[in-house]
Amino acid sequence: MRVRSAAWFAVLVFVNLPVLAFAQPPCSGIHMKILNIKNSTGTIACALFESPEGFPKDYLHFATNIVSIRIRESQASCHFTDIPPGNYAIAVVHDENMNGILDTNWMGVPREGFGFSNNAKALLSAPSFSAASFQYDGQSIDMALKLNY
Repeated sequence: MRVRSAAWFAVLVFVNLPVLAFAQPPCSGIHMKILNIKNSTGTIACALFESPEGFPKDYLHFATNIVSIRIRESQASCHFTDIPPGNYAIAVVHDENMNGILDTNWMGVPREGFGFSNNAKALLSAPSFSAASFQYDGQSIDMALKLNY
């Protein structure tokens, strides 16, 4: 009986050895969880900026990285990997009609959800890059951002 138990133990150890040997550590990068998504319609667009140029409106031309993801059950997360250490800011849009822009009314007030890293506030205009910026050291960083509607 002992021999059989020892044999099963050895089999279980060797079967799981490849899993243990090739286990991946969590991916380093900037991981942003998007909070306060009002519905699952459309997509979430996350734009990572490394300078104030174009922040946040002209993300198609000036963002370092752009991630567009579908919303699942009013939840979404953006992941930026292979990012060198530096100073960054993130702008997020809930693009409900999937037209690739933040829709506004005739006065320029957004009709879709938006948010910025550091939960920087938009009062009469978008916040500055410095208000939304954060330091990234090249390791894994987990953040949360609340959308405003």
